[in-house]
Amino acid sequence: MDFSEGYVSNEHRELHRSASESADPLSVSPLQLAPKSSRSPESARSPKSPRSPKVQGKCSSLSPRTHKQSHSQKDGRPKKGGSGGKGTWGGLLDTDDSSVLDPHDPNYDSSEEYDHSNEKKPNTELESYKKKATIIVEEYFATDDVVATMNEVKELGKPEYGYYFVKKLVSMSMDRHDKEKEMAAILLSALYADVFDPAQVYKGFSKLVESTDDLIVDIPDAVEVLALFIARAVVDDILPPAFLKKQMAYLAKDSKGVDVLKKTEKSYLAAPLHAEIIERCWRGSKNTTVDDVKAKINNFLKEYVVSGDKKEAFRCIKDLKVPFFHHEIVKRALIMAMERRQAESPLLDLLKEAAEEGFINTSQMSKGFSRLIDTVDDLSLDIPNARGILQKLISKAASEGWLCVSSLKSLSVEPEKNTIEDSAAKSFKVKTQSIIQEYFLSGDILEVNSCIEQENSKNCAALNAIFVKKLITLAMDRKNREKEMASVLLSSLCFPADDVVSGFVMLIESADDTALDNPVVVEDLAMFLARAVVDEVLAPQHLEEIGTQCLGPGSIGSRVLQMTKSLLKARLAGERILRCWGGGGSSRPGWAFEDVKDMIGKLLEEYESGGEIKEACRCMKELGMPFFHHEVVKKALVTTIEKKNERLWGLLKECFESGLITLNQMAKGFGRVAESLDDLALDVPDAKNQFAYYVERAKTNGWLDNSFSFTKQEHATENGTH
Repeated sequence: MDFSEGYVSNEHRELHRSASESADPLSVSPLQLAPKSSRSPESARSPKSPRSPKVQGKCSSLSPRTHKQSHSQKDGRPKKGGSGGKGTWGGLLDTDDSSVLDPHDPNYDSSEEYDHSNEKKPNTELESYKKKATIIVEEYFATDDVVATMNEVKELGKPEYGYYFVKKLVSMSMDRHDKEKEMAAILLSALYADVFDPAQVYKGFSKLVESTDDLIVDIPDAVEVLALFIARAVVDDILPPAFLKKQMAYLAKDSKGVDVLKKTEKSYLAAPLHAEIIERCWRGSKNTTVDDVKAKINNFLKEYVVSGDKKEAFRCIKDLKVPFFHHEIVKRALIMAMERRQAESPLLDLLKEAAEEGFINTSQMSKGFSRLIDTVDDLSLDIPNARGILQKLISKAASEGWLCVSSLKSLSVEPEKNTIEDSAAKSFKVKTQSIIQEYFLSGDILEVNSCIEQENSKNCAALNAIFVKKLITLAMDRKNREKEMASVLLSSLCFPADDVVSGFVMLIESADDTALDNPVVVEDLAMFLARAVVDEVLAPQHLEEIGTQCLGPGSIGSRVLQMTKSLLKARLAGERILRCWGGGGSSRPGWAFEDVKDMIGKLLEEYESGGEIKEACRCMKELGMPFFHHEVVKKALVTTIEKKNERLWGLLKECFESGLITLNQMAKGFGRVAESLDDLALDVPDAKNQFAYYVERAKTNGWLDNSFSFTKQEHATENGTH
């Protein structure tokens, strides 16, 4: 072998010499005499060792000195055992693919590293979450430790992937025994709201329904089992009943998911005593069922009310060993306090001390109150004024510091709504249609008022909502004249805002059927809703209330509300919406604002000079512009200040008490006077003093909120110009 190039050490020269002397020249080929040195990364490599075609091409331009030693971690030996071919490395069993490209290697190609790093880009976070979630579910099925599992899920983090855990938990239990199914249902109830946001639970079940076609390949009875899981979730209050209807809209008609939803509704939720049946569907799979726990809670609460022994009550709470179910203790204690007023004080004391001592955590306490808020309307059937009592309990708990009110749903004290029988509702619908049709012919609002009072002597909220729905439904099927008349009538009837809200909710819920005859139902409903806000039949916040009752992604309700808000945000929205159908409840165009101001001035002058208060109120109603009543307030106040005559103050009082002028319009009118005080003071020197006096009187009378501030008055006083 030729060592003339000088790249071999003296040690290797000696080894080569010894091998040459001991070899049989007849039996050994020259090729086999090549030295087999150790192939560590630091060992020398002959420049003539085999390389891939690509690397050979790159090396052809290197000088011998530069090519002396490679820093690459790849093995340069040819494959043995027949593996590979020309220009390849590695043996038959070599599986290590952990080689790293070295930028200092003379053979380094940056494009190779770029291609290698982009071979696959999985969502590593989600993949990692999936693996850990599977392990947690497997461990839970083995240990049956709800608390430990909840802690593990919390430590896992990534709440945005909660839906996957829900899907994985249910799908893994579907292929197992009843024990695991019951365990899955209990864990879901424990995780709901405490660990997973309700939206994640909702999304998890949505994904399950969508994947039914795949699940049924491995689980033949997937439709029945998943239907039972959804029914159980509805009974356990972790899925809203509206889930079924909303999901149905997103699925293909031939999808197995549709079969799941239909079976859930017809076979389970529609059955008599369905809650008890569903809760016991996997009975016997666990030693303690949900019903057993509820019974134990009920028993020890009753014993506590009689004995007053808190230590015994706390011992019972510990013995239950269901910390994820403590919200049920809160809920049942509150119901018992509402049913037995004499037990209210000891039960609230028990809950307070349980919260302070850590027997019931903050999350479970809030969850118990929230569950009761959700069912308070049903509770009102058995407990008169249940909503008002619950509101007082919430206020007391919050004031004592053991309840976080910000985590609860809003609960406004509302009057109880009268319920009506189906027969009465049907009869009222028939008569309502006749009343509305006659109104479209005559335009007589007073006659309509009289007829409604006769038919709805109890002023039932449900009947009011039916009238609103019928009025707008009939108007949408007619011309602009009838639409304008419907809006004017709605403004004149003075129904409670909640009844009007219920009417619009009913309209939106039936919009799919209405769309068959009226393709522009969304535009019409949005315009009626916007007009109701402009006419102050509804307040802007009522739009959000409507949204919570009939909103869904891509639903008609969502589109109606979105369009309504767009109409109201537009420039000069009040004028445009008022005149959208011609104005005035007839074929004539709407009033010009200057004409309205002139008419308001004349009716105030007429009343001030000795006119009747009823006539003045009638004239204001006939204007049909309730959103402009702040102008009445402004002109009445200015006239009172200028002439120091309080006759017009009496008119404002009558208008406010009768509901003709709303709190919002009253505040707006006072605000307009405050803005023009500087000009008014040029003619009436003590105008600011008088206005401040009337502001205080208005607050005392309840016309203005105490938060109403008179900034210009204060500013003037500070500068000594008062």
